[in-house]
Amino acid sequence: MSTPLVLVHSMLTLLFVVVLLHGLARDVGTRGTGFRVRADQLLRTAMVVSMAAMPWIDLGEGPAAAATGAFTVGALWFLLPLGRPVGGAVAAVAHRLPHAAGMAAMAWMLHGPHTAAAHEHLEAAAAHLTVPNGVPAAPLHDGSAGTLSLACGLLAYALWALTRPMPSLRSAASAARRAAAATPAWHVGEGAMALGTAVMLVLPH
Repeated sequence: MSTPLVLVHSMLTLLFVVVLLHGLARDVGTRGTGFRVRADQLLRTAMVVSMAAMPWIDLGEGPAAAATGAFTVGALWFLLPLGRPVGGAVAAVAHRLPHAAGMAAMAWMLHGPHTAAAHEHLEAAAAHLTVPNGVPAAPLHDGSAGTLSLACGLLAYALWALTRPMPSLRSAASAARRAAAATPAWHVGEGAMALGTAVMLVLPH
């Protein structure tokens, strides 16, 4: 792993550790919550810990496959509107969609060829490919469409979450924006996690 990549991964790890500590402090102060909320908290904690450790741990094929399955189940869990009113099911799923995207991104990174060695192998293989007229083909990146889709979605949510608590340019702020301004740490933590996940998606590790 090159020195610039090590620095980037180190900064991302620090970011995830800060998000983890903030989330744990927030969850400890949450009392009287049900099973679904506790399961959500456990899944989010597992995802942050895994994101922080991923650049530094080389999982074998078996553990990586098991972790991929676990995060896939986690993504589906966040998409299930269990225990919600029928009328608010769509809103509940939309609110939980970024967490599902984060879980899906984790599963995608564990499943796909995202290690530095795999990237080098793909580049070397693409360099020897030619089209019928003898012109070298463009480099191929396995799964790039899925990576780009997830990264763009997470980046869009990160920008939304990070700017949500900011003062509105309009004279009359909406109730939702006033509520966001009252709890800026939650939105900043959510946005930082989504931003870090988006960056991790496009980096070899």
